[in-house]
Amino acid sequence: MSSTPAGHDHEHDHGADPVTDHVHENSRSANLEGPDHAEDRDLLVRQPIEAVEHTAAGNHVNLVTHGDHGHPEEYLFEALESAFGDDVDAEYVEQCGCGGHVVRVEV
Repeated sequence: MSSTPAGHDHEHDHGADPVTDHVHENSRSANLEGPDHAEDRDLLVRQPIEAVEHTAAGNHVNLVTHGDHGHPEEYLFEALESAFGDDVDAEYVEQCGCGGHVVRVEV
């Protein structure tokens, strides 16, 4: 899962820290609730894809998205399907008390 999906230009992160810089061999969470995520929906879609790419097969990553963009079903699920097809399974878990949302992606 280390290839970058076509059309994803990492030059436009606007100073946002990457959600990871190596492949994780365990299940984990990716925090996508920063101010940069609130301001930039493209970042809120691009970084979850990067988080999935950096999660080893047989594990999952919980994507904790910023609440300012609404329910992730409106923007994230289609992007994950476009990037990975049937190679991953995304499932909505819950809304956090802070307004964000948790999506679990099995790799």
